[in-house]
Amino acid sequence: MTAQIDRVNPDRLHSTPGYHHITVVEAARTAYLAGQCPLDPAGSVVGPGDLPAQIDQIAANAVIALGAVGARPEDVVRSVIYVVSEDAEVLGDAWTRLNDSVIAGAFTTASTLLGVAQLGYPGQLIEVDLTAALSD
Repeated sequence: MTAQIDRVNPDRLHSTPGYHHITVVEAARTAYLAGQCPLDPAGSVVGPGDLPAQIDQIAANAVIALGAVGARPEDVVRSVIYVVSEDAEVLGDAWTRLNDSVIAGAFTTASTLLGVAQLGYPGQLIEVDLTAALSD
């Protein structure tokens, strides 16, 4: 059975650039992915200080992580994106690149985009948390 996922934008709330205000899920199982970091298989940060390269690595890692539990980006029901910046243009660029990536389907759901001061690895500029509804 495929999880039933309904995405809702109430008429009385502001329009969004692709995400939905509310995601309602009828699912027997849910997967909570750890924050996806821009690390290569050896555990090294890819493209220190290079946001586009890091987004591409995170997208590739997320596809692997989702696939490991039988999920696809379209099964994501919640995302939180952390970007080391307080510049709205940088945050917008990160959102745009994620929405042009192999995990674009993950960002049509309830999403939060945050500018933060620092992340866990030196040179790391972005991290993405994903929650997915799994099929039975």
